[in-house]
Amino acid sequence: MLSSSTRLLRLLSLLQTRSHWMGPELAERLEVHPRTLRRDIDRLRQLGYPVHASSGVAGGYAFRAGQALPPLLLEDEEALAVSIALRTATAGAVGGIEEPALRALVKLEQAMPARLRKRVDALRSAILPLDRTGPVVEVSLLAALASACRDQLRIEFHYEDGQGRSAQRSVEPQGVVHTGQRWYLVAWDRVRNDWRTFRIDRIDRIVGEPQVGAHFAPRTSPDGGDLKGYVSRSISAPHHAEQARVVLHAPYAVMSRRIPQSAGVVSSLDQGQRCQLECAANDSLVYWLMALDVEFEVLAPASLTERLRVAGERALRCAL
Repeated sequence: MLSSSTRLLRLLSLLQTRSHWMGPELAERLEVHPRTLRRDIDRLRQLGYPVHASSGVAGGYAFRAGQALPPLLLEDEEALAVSIALRTATAGAVGGIEEPALRALVKLEQAMPARLRKRVDALRSAILPLDRTGPVVEVSLLAALASACRDQLRIEFHYEDGQGRSAQRSVEPQGVVHTGQRWYLVAWDRVRNDWRTFRIDRIDRIVGEPQVGAHFAPRTSPDGGDLKGYVSRSISAPHHAEQARVVLHAPYAVMSRRIPQSAGVVSSLDQGQRCQLECAANDSLVYWLMALDVEFEVLAPASLTERLRVAGERALRCAL
């Protein structure tokens, strides 16, 4: 027979493992009488844990969200995963999250038993984050956009495009996508009457708060709901007059792993033995193609072929 305090901890742990427990089943797992289970449920409620009870044939108990976040019980592996995630967040690309992540990390590791703290220390010494580069997104803005996507609320914000021009946009937000380097918002632009992607670090601020009545009817998502693929194709599409098409003499399985979706679209040729890359024909493409260290053939544009010739001649002169 478990002691009262040990039984409460065991009960709390079980309630957090699934969305609903039948009363008799839960009492059987704890090896207690149903009356004892009801008393333990009442004790958890007094401690601030929101446990909902339902009656009837399918009645039972469920752990629900309350007014405040109560203490949570974590298994060893869960605590280890949260600790590493919090430590990573302190040096992440979401601005404003570092300090609260650090505070949560301190609280978590203070409560850790010695066996877990040793494992965390070992991982900490092995993980060496590089200095953060690239744009930073404020966590409050990211949270506000994610909430608007979830609740299907129209929003307006000031946005600065790649040329530094600022304008107010009115959109129906669909989802937030992280490419590994930047955060993007996918939304239906109500003025342009089309889908658009917005770099979240270029969103200055949301204008006001979404009001009652700002809900919109859901639309069919672009690209069949594949928002990540849609963003990848959108940001790799040409923002200039020319679009490059290059045949890579290397297997599709290899190149699709090496070339990020944000850089271009890779499609299979010759049953996967070769592949084609479509991307913006910018100045850096010449050096990027050389860095791939594979044979390739430029299909378009002619200007890319000329840039490669000039770069090759320069490399030969430097090698002599």
